[in-house]
Amino acid sequence: MRPRSLAAILLAGLPALANSGFNGRWDITVDTPNKRAWWLEISGAGTAKPSGKFVSAHGGDMNNIEEIAIDGDRLTFGFRPPKRGHLVYKATLKNGKLEGTFEEEGAGKPPLPWTAERAPVIKEKDDNSWKRGTPVELVNGKDLTGWRPVVPGKPLGWTVKDGALSNTAGANNLVSDQKFWNFELHIEYKVGEHSNSGVGLRGRYEIQILEDYGKPPDTHSNGSLYSRVAPAVNASKPAGEWQVYDIRLVGRTVTVTLNGKRVLDKVEIEGLTAIAPDSREAEPGPIFLQGDHGPVEFRKVTVTPLVKK
Repeated sequence: MRPRSLAAILLAGLPALANSGFNGRWDITVDTPNKRAWWLEISGAGTAKPSGKFVSAHGGDMNNIEEIAIDGDRLTFGFRPPKRGHLVYKATLKNGKLEGTFEEEGAGKPPLPWTAERAPVIKEKDDNSWKRGTPVELVNGKDLTGWRPVVPGKPLGWTVKDGALSNTAGANNLVSDQKFWNFELHIEYKVGEHSNSGVGLRGRYEIQILEDYGKPPDTHSNGSLYSRVAPAVNASKPAGEWQVYDIRLVGRTVTVTLNGKRVLDKVEIEGLTAIAPDSREAEPGPIFLQGDHGPVEFRKVTVTPLVKK
């Protein structure tokens, strides 16, 4: 076999070099019935072994991509979850953005379109340059003033009971009318047995609420940054008891104290979690209360904005 010339080797490498434009983190806008954004990270584009992470392929988790191929300006990746068809995502890189489709093979549905923009760089850090502003009380103890449903056309499923917001299982999710950027958040909540909820910071980063008293912590535990970072300890109380979150968010840095114990300490948030109803990470966002799982109550939701000294 004749040896390949240097020119041939360089020409063969040109498509791979062009592929490197897929690298990085992407915020994805998609029109799904439950109004959730997606998130994608690609590494190694332009090499023989690209890889990636994705929210949310199935179950709302952050999944390592199982299958991935990049051909010029075209990206294809997928998953083969148990009891479902082959999940296939395709995208084209155009003018620095992604235009894509999702399809589940065998489901008999048309491809679902989606678009993606590069996730913003948020430079603010949780240092000593921040001071507390005026606290904002989001639960008035009387009605649902200041809150609205996330999913249009779905029954609300929330009432006020004994001064607390209370849902029925499978209710709509709620977001606050007011939006916030950097802040401290004080929440008092209660969950029933085997119940599951969550709090969305800026509506995009979920701190998990879960009835898991006495269980070892993992990335889905009470106090976790959902499916991304496990709490340092399990600080949960038993079902039916009031619990307290004190959460501080500055830029992409989050600190979480649960029932007086620090469970996340200045953790860096890589990107969106599956709770996010929109992908606009560079903008202020609401407080999100998850109600579409089991029963949960919130009797206190206090936001204290953080501003530069």
